[in-house]
Amino acid sequence: MKAVVTRVAEASVTIDHTIRGKIGTGFLVLLGIGPDDTEEDAFKLADKICGVRVFEDENGKMNRNLEQAGGQLLVVSQFTLYASLKSRRPGFSGAAKPDLAIPLYEQFMASCRERGFHVEHGEFGADMKVASVNDGPVTLLFDTKE
Repeated sequence: MKAVVTRVAEASVTIDHTIRGKIGTGFLVLLGIGPDDTEEDAFKLADKICGVRVFEDENGKMNRNLEQAGGQLLVVSQFTLYASLKSRRPGFSGAAKPDLAIPLYEQFMASCRERGFHVEHGEFGADMKVASVNDGPVTLLFDTKE
């Protein structure tokens, strides 16, 4: 699994002119799922993202995690994280097919909820408009295979 995680002051996802998910302080998670990913990857990634300390403490240092910051998550499926860029037109055959990806997308969100976090989300495979007010900006790349 791969994820691009941005610390946000707020973020939302809109589908067909309707806001589907919206959060305040927290993480916008663009989540990509590969064909070799498993439930263990979903648990591992949720643990890493929910535990990473990138929120400022009282001294202005990045020492607080999502829980300590009172943060939420907005999770958006992003198969393009598995794009092959060998030519000018990206290929997406490296991304997991929906029959594997959808359950793992759901498992990742469930793992975050089990840790006590409020999770909003987009819709797998939908044409979505994502808006965010990046905080910092702080953007991190996660890959369970590294």
